[in-house]
Amino acid sequence: MSIKEYLTVREIIGPLLLVDDVEGAKYGELVEIEFPDGSVGTGNVLEVSGRKVLVQCFEDTRGLSIGKTRIRFRGRGMELPVSRDILGRVFGGLGDPIDGGPEIIATKRLDVNGNPINPTARDYPSDFIQTGVSAIDGLNPLVRGQKLPIFSGSGLPHSRLAAQIARQSAVLRKEEEFSVVFAAMGITFEEANYFIEEFRKTAAIERSVLFVNLADDPAMERIATPRMALTAAEYLAFDLGMHVLVIMTDMTYYCEALREVSAARKEVPGRRGYPGYLYTDLAMLYERAGRIKGAKGSITQIPILTMPEDDKTHPIPDLTGYITEGQIMLSRELHRRDIYPPIDVLPSLSRLKEKGIGEGRTREDHSNLSNQLFSAYARGKEAKELAVILGESALTEEDKMFASFSDEFEREFIRQGEFENRTMDFTLSVGWDLLRLLPRAELKRVKPEQIQKYMKQVD
Repeated sequence: MSIKEYLTVREIIGPLLLVDDVEGAKYGELVEIEFPDGSVGTGNVLEVSGRKVLVQCFEDTRGLSIGKTRIRFRGRGMELPVSRDILGRVFGGLGDPIDGGPEIIATKRLDVNGNPINPTARDYPSDFIQTGVSAIDGLNPLVRGQKLPIFSGSGLPHSRLAAQIARQSAVLRKEEEFSVVFAAMGITFEEANYFIEEFRKTAAIERSVLFVNLADDPAMERIATPRMALTAAEYLAFDLGMHVLVIMTDMTYYCEALREVSAARKEVPGRRGYPGYLYTDLAMLYERAGRIKGAKGSITQIPILTMPEDDKTHPIPDLTGYITEGQIMLSRELHRRDIYPPIDVLPSLSRLKEKGIGEGRTREDHSNLSNQLFSAYARGKEAKELAVILGESALTEEDKMFASFSDEFEREFIRQGEFENRTMDFTLSVGWDLLRLLPRAELKRVKPEQIQKYMKQVD
């Protein structure tokens, strides 16, 4: 197939190039852009109107000039070369190796936009994924095939938590292969180095694939990065039969890149200047997670996003919440009190929790214990709020017990070390140990036989 070349760039606006008199261009088609100095960049077709084509450039457009810029249409979309050798490697935002290793010898090349999973072919998310973090595993469990985002705020340790989950996550059935695809968008060089070193020094790199887009990389590359990562995950899951956990941080920087390109295209802005298709764009990424009937592998997603001004009604967390099956909320108050990870369990939610826990998956007492801990912690927080308003003297003896329980719960259950990988049995035993602080008459959400069995073990 001959490659068509054009010298008909009419206008350059930020990362966008308007090209005239183009024949047969297709939406999403890969484009080579030759700069006047001879260097070559890449882009893709964003819009086609008759013989006019709008091209988005993935590199910095400084140095381009009208009349001296050559555009070559490749006749195919952006693709990622994949093979089993991508495990243990670190790539840039466009899929180029940046770890000093060789180029990937591709088993196949996959379109980074992927193919939507037919809803009738989807299998229901089930089976527990252990993260080693008690506040997640015990109360808001991650289920294989689920999308469970982490809502954070500026300055909170979401990067440390993301690295910890990536290091520790595992499916409980040892015979099944498990891998992690980690996509970092808009991060600093220091953060990128932190993630890479964390993976390498714990040997987690051997089962992982990293895609890193830095803050000073072009916005267009940031838009491509999660698509590269999800394409790699789809290959590992549905071609090699692995269970893949995809962690994407920070989705806020991704959305800001979308807003930047939308402004360059002079589109009518939506809420807070974000494009009106933000929901659709996010859904196209999030819905690439899941399980397929008859397929051995699966894709589970943990998108991480920082809420501007800690506002959960901001368009990014708001729309994400509509698409995904719950959220893990990080608390600034817990962080100020030096509790790591600062997971605020009360507003956190895993909608598929009951599908991944219980006898045969975790333990038969998991669901009831989780509900009892939620209830007791919520009552303790209410008692502490009442004490602030009315004073401690207004509290009953039971209120004081629950207030004390909430403090111990935060110290013993939520707080854990950054490199502490807790087993499910250990997490549940900590929960039962904490319930000893309460009168047995108040333990209304756990069965008497479970109290007899598990309270006895920790007495």
